[in-house]
Amino acid sequence: MSRLDLSCNNLTGQIPQGLGKLFAIQALNLSHNHLTGFIPVSLSNLYQVGSLDFSYNKLSGKIPSELVNLNFLEVFSVAHNNISGRIPSNGQFATFSISNYEGNPFLYGLRLEKNHTKVIDMPFASDETEGKWYEIDRVSFFASFVATYCVFLLSFGVVSTLILIGEGD
Repeated sequence: MSRLDLSCNNLTGQIPQGLGKLFAIQALNLSHNHLTGFIPVSLSNLYQVGSLDFSYNKLSGKIPSELVNLNFLEVFSVAHNNISGRIPSNGQFATFSISNYEGNPFLYGLRLEKNHTKVIDMPFASDETEGKWYEIDRVSFFASFVATYCVFLLSFGVVSTLILIGEGD
């Protein structure tokens, strides 16, 4: 068997570890299913594979770094899953289009720009924004600060006046 196309079959569950024993396989397409769990490390045994397509599933976890040893891999897609972590920067992973990784909000690393590969980090990984998970609109902040200050002064004035009137009786 040189190709296994199980795309668009409403498959559920995890990718079977046993697929890593199909040593002669050249293409594996499991796209457009409902697969969950991780990409098995055992797939790094598919030394002759040229295409792995896991797009449009519900896979999670990281891309196994062992997959960089697949020297014949020309197509690799995990688009539209829940994959996280850094995209491997070794081997042919540096040549794959960014569209093969889109739809995974917690996946970061390689980005193709003008036919050059450049490694980028996630925006929140820098020292400047370490631990910062929100954005502050300065105009709204100052407007709410001024409004709060005015309400405080007005409340203080009203309470002080009521106390003074109460003592005068």
